[in-house]
Amino acid sequence: MFSHVMVGTNNIEESKIFYDNLLKTLGVEPAKMIPNATGQKRYFYNLDGIGFILTEPIDNEPATVSNGATIGFSVKDPEQGDAWHQAGLDHGGTSIEDPPGIRDYGKLKWYLAYLRDPTGNKLCASLRIK
Repeated sequence: MFSHVMVGTNNIEESKIFYDNLLKTLGVEPAKMIPNATGQKRYFYNLDGIGFILTEPIDNEPATVSNGATIGFSVKDPEQGDAWHQAGLDHGGTSIEDPPGIRDYGKLKWYLAYLRDPTGNKLCASLRIK
């Protein structure tokens, strides 16, 4: 459904370190920097044709987070989700909500792990358990 997700950051180099390590657990190569036409830095990640992009805000105002928004990352198993979560903690992220694990919603079970990145964006690793 999505071609890419882009998030703003107030410290792009700190965020690159965070996301290089976080996304490495999902098999994503370190980001490549491509400045935009007005000179702001942007780091591009790609996995299977889907992009995740870090950017300095184009309006030169501070980056802010969206209240109620979560960016979800698919994991192949709970172990990969746990590694994703730990990599985030090890590189400046903050654990939020319940600890990583399986949530039982009756007919649906999901593995979920939540973090905030160094800018405050809410992230989730998820996997539907059958």
